[in-house]
Amino acid sequence: MEGFTADDCLVVVRAFSRTPIRSCSACGVPSRRVHSRYGRRISDRPVAGRSTSIQLPVRRFFCNNTECMRRTSSSRSTGSVSDTARPARGCVSCCMPSRLSSEGAPDPGLCRKMGVPAGRMRLLKLLHAPPVAQRAPRILGVDEFAFRRGRTYGTILVDVEKRCPVDVLPDRTSETLASWLVAHPGVEIVCRDRASAYARAIKEAVPHAVEVADRWHLLRNLSQAVEKTCQQHRACLRKYGEQVPSPIPRMPLLEALPPTLIVQRVQQRHELINRMLDNGYPLSEVARRVGLDRKTARRYRDTELDVLIASARDRRNVPLDRYKPFLQAQFASGVTSAKDLYDQIRAQGFQGGYSTLSRYVLSLRNGVAVAAPAQIPSPRSITAWIMRPREGLSTSEIARLDEVRIACPDITEACNLARAFTDLVRRRRGTMLGLWIREAEQSMIGPLRSFGSFLRQDLDAVTAGLTLPYSSGVVEGHVCRVKLLKRSMYGRATFALLRARILARP
Repeated sequence: MEGFTADDCLVVVRAFSRTPIRSCSACGVPSRRVHSRYGRRISDRPVAGRSTSIQLPVRRFFCNNTECMRRTSSSRSTGSVSDTARPARGCVSCCMPSRLSSEGAPDPGLCRKMGVPAGRMRLLKLLHAPPVAQRAPRILGVDEFAFRRGRTYGTILVDVEKRCPVDVLPDRTSETLASWLVAHPGVEIVCRDRASAYARAIKEAVPHAVEVADRWHLLRNLSQAVEKTCQQHRACLRKYGEQVPSPIPRMPLLEALPPTLIVQRVQQRHELINRMLDNGYPLSEVARRVGLDRKTARRYRDTELDVLIASARDRRNVPLDRYKPFLQAQFASGVTSAKDLYDQIRAQGFQGGYSTLSRYVLSLRNGVAVAAPAQIPSPRSITAWIMRPREGLSTSEIARLDEVRIACPDITEACNLARAFTDLVRRRRGTMLGLWIREAEQSMIGPLRSFGSFLRQDLDAVTAGLTLPYSSGVVEGHVCRVKLLKRSMYGRATFALLRARILARP
């Protein structure tokens, strides 16, 4: 050391290297010939609360070996200073507590308070994942998370008892999870969702472990089956709604509808798709030639034309439709002035123009207006009423659900089965699951029958989920934390850095 200078916030130490000879890093031949010099500034641990900077001159030496590809090499540092890193090893050790201060998030502010000049990027480079224990926890939670939604996924492993992450895997394949379980024995209970890859890995690696299916995912799959059932029987609800007396006589749908573009398009597509199918074209080829999705083409094949047109009219964003029952009732009571009707619906919140209303009033006068469409609840609303406990519904919701049950016997059966299953989940009656699956498989409702068959394929895990108190709730919480970390690291979220931040503990 040559000397130092100090002020209120910084200590500068001037040092030099005593190495007279430098061996080539490539061939090892020693040399005394100096090529050039340059200076290094190295950060060290603070002194009396003041930052420390070491100014170290470095010499570059020629290589005396004429056959060596390396012409020069710098003098190598020893002791607490590395060859390339800017901070000294003691400074790195001072930065360690700061990087774990906020669940693995770098904290440059704490470094400045300690007198260590370390920025966010330096702390990110110092961040490394802690070592994983040799034995896995007794109760292990497994779930997936998305690196890029719909494309690449990873797997997070959580200790359910300690409520902390154990490890992070770079994908969600069964081979990766099975290898990890074999390398880390000790798992007795595994909480997972309905992913088949995880189930296959657990059966291969730890066949003695008890698999517990998550109850929230079971209820979610059931609600999807119920919503699909309500969507399939929407025609029953519409037919029941049209039986309500109307001030204007109802006419057949095709005769009552004016020849609008949407009606013409539906008629043309229905005729074209069915004609191509009658000529022997497969459904996928028909969908490709018409320019529709395969499921849409199948719907045109399996649905009557009247139902298709009614569904198309329901999907139109016509601001006057919700006011048509009121307008028809007022017109039947003697209020026939378009100006008066326009003022009345404007007071109710109508945002459309006067010309839209005047055309509809003209159709009322000529007797060619279509009766107001029946106000039927959406499949999602019906599903919400069915999945929630009856005591949690309002009086109006109970009344509307009862009307839906009267209108469609299949929805009534789906409601009974869904509420019986939710009762099994909430009261942990896993011993009665086999009876419920038999009832679902014997029903005439396709989505619920498929749901029951899917439960039978994973019967042991589902039974354990409806019996044991364990669940994947802790794992889902950590998945939400992973999403937060990903968004805070957007642009540099490599797997190694993301894994280190997930596993870091304060």
